[in-house]
Amino acid sequence: MKSISKLALLVVAILISSNTLKAQTIVVPDTLEGWTQTWVANLNGSQASYDNWSEGGVSTLSGTASTVFTKMYRKDQFTFGFRTNLRYGQSKVEGEGIRKTDDLISIRMRGTYDLEEDSKVAAYGAVQLRTQFAKGYKYGEGFAGSDSLISDFFAPAYLTEGAGLEYNASPNLQFEAGVALKQTFIRDGDLAPNYGLDQGDTFRSEGGITTGITLQRQVAENIKYSSSLDTFTNLNQPISSTDVFWANELVGQINSLISASFQFELRYDDDFSSEIQVKQVLSAGISVNLY
Repeated sequence: MKSISKLALLVVAILISSNTLKAQTIVVPDTLEGWTQTWVANLNGSQASYDNWSEGGVSTLSGTASTVFTKMYRKDQFTFGFRTNLRYGQSKVEGEGIRKTDDLISIRMRGTYDLEEDSKVAAYGAVQLRTQFAKGYKYGEGFAGSDSLISDFFAPAYLTEGAGLEYNASPNLQFEAGVALKQTFIRDGDLAPNYGLDQGDTFRSEGGITTGITLQRQVAENIKYSSSLDTFTNLNQPISSTDVFWANELVGQINSLISASFQFELRYDDDFSSEIQVKQVLSAGISVNLY
């Protein structure tokens, strides 16, 4: 994929997001009074085995476990939301060993206050921490074809604090803009150059402007689609270096226990790469409402 400026990516993502929905920001329902919470656990997997198969094929076994815990509160003009999203997956490929397929630790807190009663405009404050559980590699790209370590737990980790204004165009569509602080932590200083820091550095703090779009929709009776677009622009860097994170998820509940999902995520962070990062995952498995 050819390199593309972040400014162009931002324009494209905004245009696409105008027809999509949201997965990251916590949206508290207008009908809520007091506290509510949900806790969902998912286990997805797949398996393929071949023995003397004429068309050929590679035996694989993969699985992903995830859980999302959400707690929300609404009282008069004030709302508060807390969400923890954890995911981890591995795949065993014949001849290649075990490789990681998914890895996420995300913790988000968000509060809003309507500027007027029944107003569509609210002030917000938000904090988010994002990192991963285990080591990540570029396979076969190290010395003499070895695997090259590129990430680990808290290497990197991103802590972002933001405040600004939110516009609720509808119960399913929100826009926000504000100012933010972003801290990058690199527990292993040897990995620092992968994320725009000097060799051996373990911390960087940035100030800037943040924007977000959230859209949610019930596509069908048992199908939900959500999409979120978040950006962060460092005030000391050109706008073409804006960080862009666009996440989409389509979830279908087949019955009370079985569900299927499709995830599509797109990132642009020129501290890591001048090219777009893309992830897509199609999975099916067990989904349990723990609370």
